[in-house]
Amino acid sequence: MVAERALPLAALLCVLLAACAGLRGPASPELRAAAQQHDALAVSDALEALIAAGRERPGDREYAYKVVTAQEQDTAAYAYARAAVTGRLVQQRGLLGASLIGDVERWGLRSRELDPNFRDGAATRLLGTLYVIAPSSFLKHGDSEQGLEMLEELVVAHPDALENHLRLAEAYIALGDHAPAAPHLCLCLANRDSMRPDDRRLLDDLVRVTGAPDCVAVH
Repeated sequence: MVAERALPLAALLCVLLAACAGLRGPASPELRAAAQQHDALAVSDALEALIAAGRERPGDREYAYKVVTAQEQDTAAYAYARAAVTGRLVQQRGLLGASLIGDVERWGLRSRELDPNFRDGAATRLLGTLYVIAPSSFLKHGDSEQGLEMLEELVVAHPDALENHLRLAEAYIALGDHAPAAPHLCLCLANRDSMRPDDRRLLDDLVRVTGAPDCVAVH
């Protein structure tokens, strides 16, 4: 039965070596339309919308990365878009994208330096998550402890943003400390229908890892 589910050798090599980038086909129309605006943030937002809806095409992240890196600017919006798009590409490439983790950190820090309140601290959320999740050997300016502190402070500063609570819960769980994640998971569960589809999937994954929290006891 295992053989029936196995990938063909060529497909497996394609996944492991990222050798099929040229065979991924054209980018999604929404992404190509965003690229015509010559606005890196519009490209990043279009990519995020496709990922959230589960409608991205295999070549979308590569395409977005190429578009964004070709129009460098020194603004908080551009730096955040550059960090976010690069981070999405790293997710797709896995270990083969590890060399780009430093770029995610660099551009996230630059966005935060230029405007720490851009999109209610979006760069702080990105960096905090990166510092907790990414191997420390690829980072220069932060570690998991710092990342956790950044996410905790962001929840205090912007308590109404569910994504902040979700990322903080993810950080606690990634660090093996499930108990403090419970109130944040409960808040997200209570408002699950208002979350992005991909955030709902992450929430479900976290609950599977930790077990359903006792939200009555938490409150």
